[in-house]
Amino acid sequence: MSASPQPVNDTDLLDAYSHAVISAVEAVGPAVVKIDLPRGGRLDVMFPDGRSMQADLVGRDAHTDLAVIRVGADRAPFPFATLGDSRAVRVGQVAIAIGNPYGFHHSVTAGVVSALGRSLRAQSGRLMDDIIQTDAALNPGNSGGPLVTTRGEVIGINTATILPAQGLCFAIASNTARFVASRLIRDGRIRRSYVGIAGQNVPIPRALARANQLAVSSGVLVVSVEKESPAATAGLRDGDVILACADEVVAAVDDLHRHLTEDRIGAPTTFTVLRKGQRRQLTVVPVETQP
Repeated sequence: MSASPQPVNDTDLLDAYSHAVISAVEAVGPAVVKIDLPRGGRLDVMFPDGRSMQADLVGRDAHTDLAVIRVGADRAPFPFATLGDSRAVRVGQVAIAIGNPYGFHHSVTAGVVSALGRSLRAQSGRLMDDIIQTDAALNPGNSGGPLVTTRGEVIGINTATILPAQGLCFAIASNTARFVASRLIRDGRIRRSYVGIAGQNVPIPRALARANQLAVSSGVLVVSVEKESPAATAGLRDGDVILACADEVVAAVDDLHRHLTEDRIGAPTTFTVLRKGQRRQLTVVPVETQP
């Protein structure tokens, strides 16, 4: 007879959790810097080892609250963190935040991923989609710091809290950050097309997918449509589920963002949606996002 399994010891579980958090912080922590704007718009970058250097702004995107800066290339290679795939993130998994809240250098908090696919309004007024919600405690000064898995992969860039609520903290998904950073490095700015919806990721039941001969298992639920927007003009409604844009699959919000590029500005674009269980197509003419 096989031996019966031994009961799991709570202390062992806590030790394993602690070691996982410690390993992640040791892997990512050296790559997390503190950025100051002391005077005249100059950027000062302080590294965890105490080094301080000046940096230049490569580009910024107020619509996602992200920026890219460049530190002197003549210096030795810098430590770096790896961007993970935010689409692989699951609700309930451990999330670790590293930052400098209220000037307390290199602070670490931990919690779990509370929700995915949230929408949040940026300071520019634009709705940011595909936001990760976490209860890892964030405070002013955490913005720009990484949200990390226990494997040391950056799954989000911490961006905001809702005060006075506790445990409602948000991060820009790493897939969005990767796209924005690549465009800022290439062009110094981002031109986008705009349709005027807020959306979030939703699964599509298998029976509904079979009935409509769909090859996707998820789409983007239209949560709201802005008045007099291209989406409103085209007839998109709250509750529609976007499946495709210009015949390209839209399985998640970051897919939609990738499709709404500057090439779509002014170009009639076919959106395939599910409405009350039926598939239909609408023609949307995106406009340029205002800076």
